[in-house]
Amino acid sequence: MNKKSKKVLRENIISFLPTGEYYYKKALDELQKDQYEKAHKYLKRAAELSPNDPMILLQYAILQMEIDNFELAHELLRSAHAIDGNESEIVFFLAEVNAHLGNFVEANKFAQMYLEMDIQGEYTEEAMEIVDFTEQEDIVSLQVDAPSGEALFLQEKSRRLMEQGKFAEAVELLESIVVDHPDFWAAFNNLALAYFYIGEEEQAKALLHDVLHENRGNIHALCNLAVIHYYEKNVEDLEEIVELLAKINPYFVEHRYKLGATFALIGKYDQAFKWLRSLQRKGFEGDPGFYFWLSHSAYFSGHEEIAKSAWKSLLKLDPEKAGFEPWLPQKSESDDAASKIQKEYILEKIEHKHVSERIYGFYLLGKSKHRQEIISHPKWIVVDNLTTMEKLFLANSLGHDFDEKSPAEKAFLRAIAATDLLYDKYKPLEHEDTFLFQMWFVLVERALEKGYSFKNPSALAAATEYMFESSRSKNVTKKYYAEQYGITTNTLTKYINELMPFLPLFDA
Repeated sequence: MNKKSKKVLRENIISFLPTGEYYYKKALDELQKDQYEKAHKYLKRAAELSPNDPMILLQYAILQMEIDNFELAHELLRSAHAIDGNESEIVFFLAEVNAHLGNFVEANKFAQMYLEMDIQGEYTEEAMEIVDFTEQEDIVSLQVDAPSGEALFLQEKSRRLMEQGKFAEAVELLESIVVDHPDFWAAFNNLALAYFYIGEEEQAKALLHDVLHENRGNIHALCNLAVIHYYEKNVEDLEEIVELLAKINPYFVEHRYKLGATFALIGKYDQAFKWLRSLQRKGFEGDPGFYFWLSHSAYFSGHEEIAKSAWKSLLKLDPEKAGFEPWLPQKSESDDAASKIQKEYILEKIEHKHVSERIYGFYLLGKSKHRQEIISHPKWIVVDNLTTMEKLFLANSLGHDFDEKSPAEKAFLRAIAATDLLYDKYKPLEHEDTFLFQMWFVLVERALEKGYSFKNPSALAAATEYMFESSRSKNVTKKYYAEQYGITTNTLTKYINELMPFLPLFDA
């Protein structure tokens, strides 16, 4: 790609770069108006831009606690306290969040600390209640064999590192945890997943088998093994574990959740719906992940209204999931066998050696019900390794909003519009149809590189069809394709002539 072409593709430069303080003030304004979704969005952005501002982290943590996201709130408050250990309000909320998480020793410690710092403070009464509660004899006895608050925090931190794709850091942290806490099975399970994500599949499976040897029937270990076998396509091993998981009738909420989410991820939607729906009926108010998997399992097991209701609950907790609804990319894929074939086809394309094939795959990703599964896999899409053009197609499939004032982005959106016209006409794609799309994406790649504007999507779609069919048959007329797309034959001829130079056979 020449320098001019790279410049065209990178014209979408953000000219306005507000600070964390800017978003923090906007969040406070929205809180005054009880607009919690907007406040959440602004505070998240503020924390990203100003990760060393303790008051921004504190406010974001308080909002997370209000939606019962105590793990993230705990991490935010720990970070805020590390920055400013003298802020009594941060100390109080550390006491409260630890109480919610069941870390009663830590809750007591921070409540006592708050009372020493600010005996006449705003939260004195609440802090004293935490102290009284956490010093009850039966509560203290629960903490004897439990992992320390520090270990639980580090384990949660490792989970977040994995969510951010920082798997090597997570491995290092988890290895230190299991050395100090040899019976902390949750840490072992997360370490196994971290090993899997960095490509140490055999080590991951060996560790999970060790857990099952020492802690027979550990549901999390069984579920993690199922996920690994699913991704590795170890059909017989997966079926064996699924058969075992299907016989388990867990009592605890976290086990039902894990079982339901695992069944949903591996495509066993009826079993997934059984466990996740049972939790909802008992009044369980889950995190975004719970509603995500409940919606998917409900939709693909025939409970569409429940799926849509669950998705509404998800959007209240995580508005950024708008556009990921399971029914949006699923409409043309009613056949399970065809759907599985399409997943393999997409993976084949996005791993192809040619850019035109990869952007074709990223386009199809947005049409597939396997979109979330594919983008969630740690190895299938490595964003840092993608070209600018590939990132554009991936962003489009994930519902990114583009700036039509940017000439480069406007041209890209027109290219997508032309592609959509072709896709809507041919979906679901048969084998013969894919050759047309392969040709089109060669044209798209070369045209975008040259800064082509794609001014008339309908004419471009018509021209592509005509060029493709005329190369295969003599009985093809321009009039037919012009009428198909509502344009004149002169317009069709004009766009055929514009596209021709982008064919490989016209290379000098």
